[in-house]
Amino acid sequence: MAEQDGARSGDTPEKPPTKKSNPLVRVGLIAFIVVIAVGAGVYWFLTRHDVETDDAFTAGRAVTIAPHVRGYVTELLVNDNQFVHAGQLLARIDDRDYRAARDNAAATLQVAQAQAIGAQFGLAVAEKDFPGRLQVAQGQLQAAQAQQFRAETDYRRQHAVARAATTQQDIDYATAALQAAKAQVTQAEGNLRIAEPVQANISTTQTRISQYDAQIAQARAQLAQAELNLGWTEIRAPHDGWISQRNIERGSFASEGQSLFSIVEPEVWVIANYKETQLTHMRPGQKVDIAVDAYPFLDLKGHVDSIQLGTGATFSAFPPENATGNYVKIVQRVPVKILIDQGLRPDLPLSLGLSVVPTVHTE
Repeated sequence: MAEQDGARSGDTPEKPPTKKSNPLVRVGLIAFIVVIAVGAGVYWFLTRHDVETDDAFTAGRAVTIAPHVRGYVTELLVNDNQFVHAGQLLARIDDRDYRAARDNAAATLQVAQAQAIGAQFGLAVAEKDFPGRLQVAQGQLQAAQAQQFRAETDYRRQHAVARAATTQQDIDYATAALQAAKAQVTQAEGNLRIAEPVQANISTTQTRISQYDAQIAQARAQLAQAELNLGWTEIRAPHDGWISQRNIERGSFASEGQSLFSIVEPEVWVIANYKETQLTHMRPGQKVDIAVDAYPFLDLKGHVDSIQLGTGATFSAFPPENATGNYVKIVQRVPVKILIDQGLRPDLPLSLGLSVVPTVHTE
């Protein structure tokens, strides 16, 4: 028994059989790692010139529609988000006051035109009347001077004869006649002076015509303004687009400059706020791939249109003052305008402000 125990104690313990590793698994793992590394290298090589950002949004033109004149809205012909065409009637303001103002301005113009026609006739009369008055005054002066000459002759004759050959009454008559003749000459000379400025009197009449012409021009301007005001009671679309932010209802009172609604034009582009470190190789004209969060299936293509000459902080309401206090450098962002060239769908119009991810190919 002892020998058996000794023999058992001298035997080495048996080890469990070890599994041999499959060389195919090791080769597959190495191949997988190599493929991943090669794929990552290829992806880096192909995208090393691509610059993207998620700080980007769609933008466009939204024009606020406001009336030129005030009044109650009698017709409202559009609904929210409705597509309208340029020139389409959108709303109408009560035009009765403006029609009355237009008719009043038209009547004022007619009065001014009638006055101008009368002044033209007056000028034609004046061109003959004032020279005629001058001739009459000249004739009256000559007649008065002849009468004075006669009175002076009678006066001298009465004073030259002997007292017995005349009477005191005749002497008095001759004296009175001379004085009256002198007065008539003085009056005729005054009338002549009044009638002498013929051209000045005619020019005065011409000035009245110029005044009436100015009144006609003023009346025409007032009529044109009244017609404009009447036309502005009809609010029309300045261009194609969608109605947005409608703030008016039928029967509401609209004032000049009040925002009634906005029209968003169909043209849409992207404003991407890239970091300043991403602009090194970015230039206008470079191709851009655009992914839209709202429509992942859209494949939009575009190009860089322009790069804003100023960071977003520069144009903010309260730009930073880096000249005071402690300074911490912050990477700035610069807005880049990207135009969409293809990929848009008429049935999927892009709303303004949608989040997008543009990728610029800078190679």
